[in-house]
Amino acid sequence: MTLRGRLTAAFLVVVLGPVLLGALFVASTVSAVDRSRSTERLAVAASTVRTSVDALCQQLRATADAVALTADPAVAAAQLVGRGLAAAVLITDMTGQITYVSPGAPSTPWRGCSSSTTGSASPVRALAAQVDLRDRAGALKGTVTAAELVDPAFVARLAAVTGVAVTLLDSGASAARVTHTTESRDVRDAVLAAASAVDGEQVTETNEGRYVRRIGPSDAQPLPLVVSVPSERPPGLHATLVVVVVVAGLLAVLTAWRLARVTTRPLAELAGAVDRVAHGDLTARVPVRSRDELGRLAAAFNRMTRETGSYVAALTSNRDQLRGHLAVLGDTLASTHDLQRILRVILHSAIGATGARAGAVLLVETGGVLVAQCTEGLDGRWPDGDAAGAQTFRVPVGVGVVGAVAATGEPQRGRAEPTEASPVEPRCRTYVAVPFAAPGGTAAATLSGASGPPDEAGVAAALGVLALYDRLGADEFDDDDLETLRTFAGHAAVAVDNVRVHEEAQRLSLTDPLTGLWNYRYLRESIRREVERASRFGRMLSVLALDLDRFKDVNDTYGHAAGDTVLAEFARRMRAEIREVDLAFRQGGEEFVLLLPETDARGAAIVADRLGAAVRETPIAVEAYAGPVVVTVSVGIAVYPDNGSTGREVLEAADDALYAAKAAGRDTYRVAEVRPAVTTREIPVLAGAVSPPDGLPRAGQPVQATREPGGHARSEPAVGVPEGAPAHARPDPASEPADIDADAARAGPDAARPGPGGGASSGPHPPRQSRGR
Repeated sequence: MTLRGRLTAAFLVVVLGPVLLGALFVASTVSAVDRSRSTERLAVAASTVRTSVDALCQQLRATADAVALTADPAVAAAQLVGRGLAAAVLITDMTGQITYVSPGAPSTPWRGCSSSTTGSASPVRALAAQVDLRDRAGALKGTVTAAELVDPAFVARLAAVTGVAVTLLDSGASAARVTHTTESRDVRDAVLAAASAVDGEQVTETNEGRYVRRIGPSDAQPLPLVVSVPSERPPGLHATLVVVVVVAGLLAVLTAWRLARVTTRPLAELAGAVDRVAHGDLTARVPVRSRDELGRLAAAFNRMTRETGSYVAALTSNRDQLRGHLAVLGDTLASTHDLQRILRVILHSAIGATGARAGAVLLVETGGVLVAQCTEGLDGRWPDGDAAGAQTFRVPVGVGVVGAVAATGEPQRGRAEPTEASPVEPRCRTYVAVPFAAPGGTAAATLSGASGPPDEAGVAAALGVLALYDRLGADEFDDDDLETLRTFAGHAAVAVDNVRVHEEAQRLSLTDPLTGLWNYRYLRESIRREVERASRFGRMLSVLALDLDRFKDVNDTYGHAAGDTVLAEFARRMRAEIREVDLAFRQGGEEFVLLLPETDARGAAIVADRLGAAVRETPIAVEAYAGPVVVTVSVGIAVYPDNGSTGREVLEAADDALYAAKAAGRDTYRVAEVRPAVTTREIPVLAGAVSPPDGLPRAGQPVQATREPGGHARSEPAVGVPEGAPAHARPDPASEPADIDADAARAGPDAARPGPGGGASSGPHPPRQSRGR
């Protein structure tokens, strides 16, 4: 077979095979989907019918129960029938004699709600629920039956509820006779014939294209019903598919013959050139012998090989450059939470990857304003020679190019027109700007601080914008540059989100969720830091331990929700009474701690008195309670260094003073007692280093001092110190005092610390009054 024949046959197989398979698949799929949907509709209709009949039976039982429980059943029956709760009520005595029946009641017997068989071939006139009628002693007096008409309106309501055609049969034994139906006359006989041939509640299909299912009678649904739905399969589907396959076959034969005829001649040359390119020879060329499709194919092949060679060289260079940018970017994202540094690296990488001359990263801040976090290459691009424009790059959301990108959430690229230049944006010839939002959700939820006019859609639609200006070596930024910038914008979004999540996690780990104050964890760190600062600069630090008096009574009397309200309000009032430099903590429960830097005991007492008055004089209003809650606070005050040399000691002293305030009757404050002086001993140390005669260092131990029985100290050389060492290498016994004086003892352990001049410090500075206390 020739190449033309093989191409024709292959084309026919490739084209007609899928066409035939597609036609068969469409036919079978449409039929299967149609049957599945119809079966599902009938199942939903059957469930709806059972639910509707069950609801009606429940209503009838409730009506019969209401009649049976009243003193005058006849009057109650008339009232309930008048309200439309039942079509009729029948009351019989023990002998079965009718004592009352509603006027216009349907003829009996009525079909019971719990009956699963008809019992007769008579049509169903009414659906009824029966209950026993008893006297006050519980003796059976008769029965009460409530009924509802089963008429064409009833069947029409079922059809309207289920959305399918409903037919009510005369009996449940067969489907030969019809009582009421919503089926049209032209399909009624076919539906009844199909229903007669099916067992149980199976679904069958008629020749007219309707799906039929029988429902009941059963315990849950006593009515013999038949439901049907029309087929959704398009008419004449199979004939249409056959015509489509035949037409497609004819078109395929003609197209295959034509294509084989015009493509076989130059294929050998093209195949040879392709083979050379496949072996890596990008210099292969195909001679262009005509101007038809194959000639254009040959010219396109030659152009493709030339451009492929250029692209390979450029891709090799760009690959190495991109690897470097990604390495720097990955290391920065993984090793720091410094947002400015991360954004600078992202901007630099984006500029290098796209070949832009300048760019900026802007974030949306409070008030709906984009503020530049980092810029590059924007000097000299501002209107009117504004040299400080790069440092004050601020654009309202919705203004200019970057403002519109932030407002709409859609990237933009193009050429800047001089007549449309924005006074708040840098001047440029071309631009591309991409928004970035928080990953995993909308940026509007992340930018809780961003605000703006509510009618401006998308004001908080982005975390920020990554914008680049003036691409090198090209007129405008293309789609590839836009996709590359999207990637870097995604990195920027992740970086901003990670930094904000990190900051929020740090804040949540150190604050109390109820009051918003610092928690006990941050208290331990803060008191250590403040004590070190006070010791370094010779200042005082006051610690206040606060406890709400009888707070358990508040919880027991008004509930824990009221207690939480009291704690939150107390925290608010406490923050209102302290300075910005003061620190407030919730230690746990109703216990709080205040750190007052550079404040002595007198200033702390003033603060404690103000706090007590702020709580005592204005009761706290609690929602859902008639009156305000009156609480008081007890305060314990301790001062560093008077009451301790460490933060823990000062805090314990404040706690002891708090217990003293509680013991003094509460609603007051007490200052901790100054700790007694601690007796200390002076330890002699080596006055100077011992240098050997040769000037080289030697390993040795310092001189150890011992005390004679008479109280005088004497020095003995340590191991490794020769007896013949110079005199200055040994301590002078006369210079060792027998005991330390009283002033040094009162100075505390800080007295032994080296001072700036090299000697021992005289201890902390004298107490100073705090400013403004």
